[in-house]
This record gives sequence, C-alpha cells and structure tokens, in this order.
Amino acid sequence: MTMTREGGDITYADMVQTVPEKSKIAQYFSGGHVFVTGATGFLGKLITEKLLRSCGDLEKLYLLIREKKGKKVADRGAEIFDNVIFEQLKNEQPKFMEKVVLVAGDCIKPELGLGGDDRETLLKNVTCVFHCAATVKFDEKIRTAAYINVRATRDLVNMAKQMINLKSFIYISTAYAHCCRKDIQEVVYETPITGEKLLTLVDTCSDDFLNKVTPTLLGEWPNTYVFTKAVAEEVVGSSARGLPIAIVRPSIVVATAKGPLAGWIDNMYGVTGITVGIALGLIRTLHCKKDCVADIVPADYVINSAIAAAWSIGNKESMNKEITNDNSEVSVFNYVCSTQTTITWRVWMEYSKHYLKQVPSPLQLWHHFFILNSNYFMHVLCVILFHYIPAYVVDFLALCIGKQPLLVKGYQKVGKFTDVISYFAVRQWDFTNQNTQSLYQRMSPVDKETFGFDLREFDWDSYFYSFARGGRVYLLKDPIETLPQGRVKYYKLLVMHYALVAFVCAAFLGVCFCILKLFL
Repeated sequence: MTMTREGGDITYADMVQTVPEKSKIAQYFSGGHVFVTGATGFLGKLITEKLLRSCGDLEKLYLLIREKKGKKVADRGAEIFDNVIFEQLKNEQPKFMEKVVLVAGDCIKPELGLGGDDRETLLKNVTCVFHCAATVKFDEKIRTAAYINVRATRDLVNMAKQMINLKSFIYISTAYAHCCRKDIQEVVYETPITGEKLLTLVDTCSDDFLNKVTPTLLGEWPNTYVFTKAVAEEVVGSSARGLPIAIVRPSIVVATAKGPLAGWIDNMYGVTGITVGIALGLIRTLHCKKDCVADIVPADYVINSAIAAAWSIGNKESMNKEITNDNSEVSVFNYVCSTQTTITWRVWMEYSKHYLKQVPSPLQLWHHFFILNSNYFMHVLCVILFHYIPAYVVDFLALCIGKQPLLVKGYQKVGKFTDVISYFAVRQWDFTNQNTQSLYQRMSPVDKETFGFDLREFDWDSYFYSFARGGRVYLLKDPIETLPQGRVKYYKLLVMHYALVAFVCAAFLGVCFCILKLFL
C-alpha cells in the first residue's frame, strides 16, 4: 500500500468526497418532453441545439416544422441538423437524434395545422413549450401576421390548457411589442384591440378592406410585426392565467457571442443586414441618432434567458418573490442590454468599421463608407447621391451592354429595409428588467456558467471581432481562406473610391469656376 501523504493533521475535507455541483436547470429538463415551434428559425435552432447539448437527460424534443416549397418535413428537419451549429452536439452526443421528433404543422393554419395523432401525443406528453414561431417581416400583410403571430399563439395556449404534464410555457415576444410607449416595464399591457376581435376582423374582411384599414389598426405602431406581437401578448395575458407561462422579450437579437459558435447567425434581419450591406459597400447611409442606445443582445444569451425562465416558472423552489407582474399572473422578462451595459449606434459603427476592415470579402462591390444621419433630409440627400445616382449610372451601363438593370430595384428594397430600421435607430426606450436580473441572481454558479446571460461585464470589443467574421463566413458563405483575395480587392476598391471622389471634386470645382467666370 502506497501512501501519498505523510504527516500533518487530517482535515474534514480529507474525509469528505467532493461531489461536483450539477446544473439545476438541466435536472429540471431531465426526463422532460419539450415542444418547440419555429424550430427552423434563428432562435428555434439555437434553443434546439442548447437543450440537446446541455440538457442531456431530456427525453424527447418535438419540433414543429412545415412543408415549404415542396420540401417534406423530414427533409427540412435534416437541413436543420446539417447546420454547422450542430457539429459540437454531433461530436459529443452522436445518438441525439433518437430524442428528436419532427411534427408536421404550420402556424398559419388553424390549430397550428397539427394532425390528430400528433396533437394527442403533445397533449399527453409535453412538459415544456417554447413558442418561437413568428413572421418577422415588418411589412407583412395584416391577415398573415395576425394568423401566424396571434392565432397560432391563441391556439397553442388553448392546447397548453389541456397538456396534463405541462410545467412551463415560454412565449418569445419582442421588447418592441409596445414601442409606442416610452417606458416599457415587465408587465402585460393592454392593446387597442383584443386578439379575438382582430382575428374576427381578418376572418371576415376582404384583403382590399384590410389593406385600407391597416394604418388605422396600427395606430402608433410602426408595422404589422410589432403590432401583432403586442396583440399576441394580450392573448397570453388574458387567456393564459393560471398556466405556468412567461413572456420573454428580447430587444434587437444579433449573432451569438459564445456558443455553440461565436458570431453565428443565419439571417439578414435588422442590424445584421445593415452591417453586411455596409461590408459589401452597398449601404452608405442610415437615418439614425448616433448617441441613442443600440439595444442589441446576442442570440445565445437570449435563448439561455428563455431556458432559465422556463426552469424558474416550472420549478416552485426556484421562484423568486421579486419576479412579479402587476397586471396579470403572467411573468414577463425584458431581455435588453440598455439597463446593464450601454452601446450607442456611434459605438456600433466604430466597432463595425474597425473589424470589417480586418476581414474584407472578395464579394465586396465597392469600398465601404457609411454615414449616420440624424437629420432626415440629410439622409434623403445621401440616399440620392450615394445610392440612386450610382445605381442609375450602373443600370444605364448594363442596358448599353445588353444586361438586365438590377441596381435601382435593389436600392428600392434597401430603402424600405433601412426605413424600417431607422424607426428604432432614432428613438430610445426606458426598459426595466428587474425580473430578468432577479432570475439570473437565483441561478447556481454552474447554471450561470452553462446558461449565462448576464450583460453587466459584456466585452463588446471581442463580440464585434466575432460578429464581423461570422457575418462573412455564415451569411456571405465566404470562407476565411479567401481573405488574401479579399484584401487585394479591398485595396483596389479603396483606390478606385478615392480616385472617383477626387474626380467628382475636381469636376465640381471646375463647374463652379466656369460659373464664376461668367459673372466676372
């Protein structure tokens, strides 16, 4: 027998075997059956991956998937798991697909388009619901937006009332659902029209009539997306009382910060689309107040907060008395950065410029320069000078060589997109997130490490380093190996840009000189 230690006093620690602390959140989901809507979307993919990887004892994960463009549910399901974010999961848990059940359905249809057998399976087994499905098109027709964002939520809440094993239900909304208010607290607000009345309206009226009354319906809301999300919250607040349900409201969701991959994103919505447009040299101006807060939050932190919220409302021992909602029994969690760490649009632009220069893409069309205009008329002038005049010139040259002109139409779409974003870039809101902060404080050290979402000491510099590279690799599908070609093109476009600027300035001065000569 070999002694590894001689002499000295024997302490209590020597006699007690240290047991590693386990994740309470992972234990909560152990043996659970989780239903996720919007599984093919950005947050849906991340929730799916996180639950499978970090809650290894999960029994079943039901994913609601619709057929799309002739692709069957099984094919679309396979596409989800072919995504690069599932590589780590595949390496750690090769048999994870045994837990996944693909459920055919469509949120635009009544009762989510579920078949009878699938519905019965869900009612019998589901312990937790993550309702992520939504149409996020800001200019969506009111009928479509109401069906997907409001009716699907109502029907799923009604299903939840029949789920005999339900422990928690999380509805993913948006912090801007009530953007017509300056102060946004963690409560369910009333809306000018209830969900039932809105659905009755879209069920009984023609498309022409709905198009005419949409501006009246929206009132102070800027678009159908945030309006129908607000009405969906009203549905949850009015019909879900007594259910273990919570609303999670993230602000502007951007690429992941840490896991499973830093900088991963799969869509061009919002700030991400603007940043990629800048990187390609396409977008050159935005109506924006530079010193307003850019309330952006990384997607992996968002889904961690949603998973933690499910644990909190589903586990009575974890409930914090400070988590309250004055207006209903439904708990609301505002997930925003502005209450903990401040980043302005000016800082966003500085970070973007700095890191986009480091990883230029050979797909770049022109040297990127960008102006944040707080004055709307200056913004319009810049749109004419830097978007439309070059677009008309290029389209004219395209016609001359027998090619189809595309740039003007492209910039018309860009204009609609940036106009939507500018609404949120020239305003600032005062959010409260006491519930969210209280939730984080209740979590164990292990859970804070695994499901962390605290933004108090968030490193924005490191984040934008990953963000710039992620946009290049995951959105433009341009591997980092093409960086040498990208740098060559970057410097060519830089020279061309300043040569053009010099030519235009010289031409302008020449015209001014000629005009002066006429009067001298």
